[in-house]
Amino acid sequence: MSPSDNPFYTAFALILGMDQGLIAIVTLSLQVSLIAVLLASALALPLGAALALWRFPGRNALIVLLNALMGLPPVVAGLCVYLLLSRAGPLGQFGLLFTPTAMVIAQTILVFPIIAALTRQQVETLHNEYAEQLRSLGLKPLRMMPTLLWDARFGLLTVILAGFGRASAEVGAVMIVGGNIDGVTRVMTTSIVLETSKGNLPLALGLGIVLLSLVTLINALAHMVIETAKRRLG
Repeated sequence: MSPSDNPFYTAFALILGMDQGLIAIVTLSLQVSLIAVLLASALALPLGAALALWRFPGRNALIVLLNALMGLPPVVAGLCVYLLLSRAGPLGQFGLLFTPTAMVIAQTILVFPIIAALTRQQVETLHNEYAEQLRSLGLKPLRMMPTLLWDARFGLLTVILAGFGRASAEVGAVMIVGGNIDGVTRVMTTSIVLETSKGNLPLALGLGIVLLSLVTLINALAHMVIETAKRRLG
């Protein structure tokens, strides 16, 4: 077998040659996942902190629900978003189905409970640790929230990175709501499934290598953040 016939050789050639099709797919994947994680973080960080600081009827049930939704099957999330955005659904008039926006919504739903639940755990741990000092200052929960979120910033950054890793590796939900349309909603994970079924192994391998590298980089960043926090905070 000549080098040009080797799918691994061709896959690396596509990556090193900055193949336009591959770059377009990777770029869209990163855009969708980044927007989804930013939206999820903006909603989940204050909710997680609020659950850690306030006591109210139904709080334990909400915590259990968030923990359960951390394992939400992507295809179930995709189906729910599909029903909402389809023509017969309540949001069908906006024409969002089979668009990147629909994919962002699906990924946000998947990432949100992960960030919210882990934020609640981290903020609650800090709150218990500093409970006496906070009470002595007479701070109300609303005043405590930004302080504790800032103090937990290193841990929360790893939580957000974990959410980004979940979003970027997602396939089921984005396949359902995005439709895997070439040049419109085709991302790395859905492209790998499609190209493998077509027998186009070089492109599937190239995308797989990029996706694996991305996940590895995210884990490396999370590890660096944890080590930095340990050195700074002791």
